[in-house]
Amino acid sequence: MQLQLISFVLIIWNCMDYTGCQSHSSSRHRQHKAMTGASSGCQQGGCLTCSDYNGCLSCKPRLFMHLERIGMKQIGVCMTSCPPGFYGTRSPERNTCTKCRSECDSCFNKNFCTRCRAGFYLHLGKCLDSCPVGMVHSDAQRECVPRCSAECELCVNSDTCTQCRPGLYQLDGSCYHICPDDYEPNDKLMECTSQVHCEVGEWSEWSPCSRSGRTCGFRRGQETRTRQILQYPSPFGNPCPEISEVKDCLVKKKRCPGAQRKTDRKERRNRNNRKDKESQEGRRERKRERERNRDAGEDSDNRNKTEHRHRRGHDSQTVSPKDGLVQ
Repeated sequence: MQLQLISFVLIIWNCMDYTGCQSHSSSRHRQHKAMTGASSGCQQGGCLTCSDYNGCLSCKPRLFMHLERIGMKQIGVCMTSCPPGFYGTRSPERNTCTKCRSECDSCFNKNFCTRCRAGFYLHLGKCLDSCPVGMVHSDAQRECVPRCSAECELCVNSDTCTQCRPGLYQLDGSCYHICPDDYEPNDKLMECTSQVHCEVGEWSEWSPCSRSGRTCGFRRGQETRTRQILQYPSPFGNPCPEISEVKDCLVKKKRCPGAQRKTDRKERRNRNNRKDKESQEGRRERKRERERNRDAGEDSDNRNKTEHRHRRGHDSQTVSPKDGLVQ
């Protein structure tokens, strides 16, 4: 009887040892399967280890582990950056994506939002349901923006405008209908810009007294002096003054070099011209004389012819001795 009891205990012990071996073998098989990536859940490229049911269990270096919910199940996904609504945290053990606060649409960390969900407005990294005093909310930007003055379109605060309303000019954070003194409107930039006034240099020395480009042969002439424009004015700046001046001058009259030769040439030309003129007049006078003589000769011939005709007519009226008839 005692021998049978001992045999039964040994049989049970052997069975327990066999079952434990099977269980340990199955666990080692699953671990080996997860580490080697033999299952279909390891097809995602960033996984370091994975399982069929839970997807990625760990990621390759520098990648973030993100848990995606599919129904009641969460699947691990390895990503280079976290999706909107999550921020990444790094640690020696693993890099993970952590969900932002409920009012944040995106965030830099758990305490600093970068964009808010609808109904909240960003201010200094926080998402608020109402903006602080002196600020108003912008639905388009989902931010709290400064309450600008009536003339201002965009501003840093109530005293500093960055963009004026149409038709106004900006200057040092303020908006103007008419620019202040020493400033002028720039319609292209819609800003008040500093006026630029004309600047000129020093006067030059007076030029020598001259007349018609000559410096001799006259007594009364003119002197001139000039100065350069150093800075041209802006449209509303002070215009430039005169940059040249002229004044009358007197000099002791002196003969220009070569003037005598010019005078002699001029006199010779005049003499020649007079001779030519006299010669032409003599030719014309002789021509007129010939014409008068010719006319006088023609008149004399005509008178002779007339007298001859008259004589012939008188003779024809006398009686012919042959027939005794009066013609």
